[in-house]
Amino acid sequence: MSSAPKSVPSWYVDVRTNSVVVLAGDVAEAQAFVNGSGVDASLVRVEASQEKPTPLYDVRGGDAYYMGGRCSVGFSVTRGSQGGFATAGHCGTVGTATQGFNRVAQGTFQGSSFPGNDYAWVAVNANWTPTGVVNGYSAGILPVNGSTQQVVGSSICRSGSTTQYRCGTISQHNTSVTYPEGTITGLTRTTVCAEPGDSGGSYISGTQAQGVTSGGSGNCTSGGTTYHQPINEILSVYGLTLVTGGTNPPPTGCTGYTNTYTGSLTSNANAYQPGTAGYSAAAGVHRVCLDAPNGTDYDAYLQKLSGSTWTTVASGTSSGPDEAFTYNGTAGTYRVRVHAYSGSGSYTLGLTRP
Repeated sequence: MSSAPKSVPSWYVDVRTNSVVVLAGDVAEAQAFVNGSGVDASLVRVEASQEKPTPLYDVRGGDAYYMGGRCSVGFSVTRGSQGGFATAGHCGTVGTATQGFNRVAQGTFQGSSFPGNDYAWVAVNANWTPTGVVNGYSAGILPVNGSTQQVVGSSICRSGSTTQYRCGTISQHNTSVTYPEGTITGLTRTTVCAEPGDSGGSYISGTQAQGVTSGGSGNCTSGGTTYHQPINEILSVYGLTLVTGGTNPPPTGCTGYTNTYTGSLTSNANAYQPGTAGYSAAAGVHRVCLDAPNGTDYDAYLQKLSGSTWTTVASGTSSGPDEAFTYNGTAGTYRVRVHAYSGSGSYTLGLTRP
C-alpha cells in the first residue's frame, strides 16, 4: 500500500489475526484506498480512528527559527505547563509567529522588550518539545544544567544559526550599549564573535546557561565584540523556568577516543590525566569520557592553564559514575581532573585532543 489519503493516519499488520489493519477517519475513503491497492480485501480490516499524527521536534539552543527574518533559539524554558524558549527582544514583538529551523509552524512571541532591554520569550505549540540542550554544532549537543553566572575572565561560548559555535571570554557584566534603536542596559560584554542571524542564540559556560545574543561589532572573520542579555533576568521578568537535564550520550567503556587512561581512586580523591603538567592542544574540540564503577559518583573537569593557575573550562558532574562532554577551546595547555565524589574503584578516561 502507498499514497494513502490524509484520512488514513496509519496501517499495520495485526500478527494475532494475520491481517492488515487500516485506521481511518473516513471509512468510505479508506475502503476505496484498500480496493484500489490491489491487495486481497479479505485480508484487510478497516477501523474508524480519530488519530491525527504529526511530526514532533525538539527545541534546542542555537537552532534557527524564522519570523520574516531569521534569529536563533536561546534556551528552552517553561511557564507552568507551557513550553517555549528565550531569545532576543529585537527578533520579534508580542504576537509575532515563528517557524522552526525546518520552516514548520512553531510558536508565538509572548513577551518582548527592546530597546531598553533585549529579551523575549516564545511559547511553542504541541509539536515542539523544549529540551535542556544547546546545539553546539562541531562541539556536539551540549547539556544545560543550570544558569549560574560566571565571573569576568571566564571562558564562554556562543551558539547561533549563522556562525554556529564560537568561544571567547567574559569581558564585563552590567554593560550599557547604544544601538541605532536606543540604549540597552544590563548586558554582558564578551570577546566571542557573532554575525546577523546569530541574534537570540545561546551563551553557555561549561553546562551553565549565561544569556542570549543581543548584538555587537565585527564579525567571525576579522573578530569582534558581542553582548548578551543575561538569562537569569529573562527568567525572572517573565516567570520562566529554565529547562535543564540535557545529557550527552552515556559512555560505553569510553571507546573510540584517541587516548585512553586508567587509574584508581578512593572516595574524595583526585587524579589528573595525562598528568599534572597537562597536554598541549591546538584550537578546537576536546572530547572527554569518564567510565567509573557502578554505584559510585565520579566527576570529570577539563582544566586550562592560565599563567600559573589551572581554570576549569568544562565539566561533567552528574550524580552517576559516568560522564561525557565536549569543549571547543582556544590553543593552550589542558588537563583533566578526575574526582571521586563518592565511592572508590578503578576508572577509564577517554580523551580526544584537537
